[in-house]
Amino acid sequence: MIIVPVKDGDNIEKALKKFKRKFEKTGAVRELRARREFVKPSIKRREQLKKAIYVQHLRLQEEQ
Repeated sequence: MIIVPVKDGDNIEKALKKFKRKFEKTGAVRELRARREFVKPSIKRREQLKKAIYVQHLRLQEEQ
């Protein structure tokens, strides 16, 4: 459970922002989206490889 302590006089907007940040770090929404449909392990590996190649390409461009 996510707990965000709020003191008297604190802005509710800041507390809401902290809550959203903590919730995002848990990865609950990401996991729910991933579980909607089954993805074969070979497809996952292929996507990871494509992402690694893309990131490497970006880093090489950044160096030049």
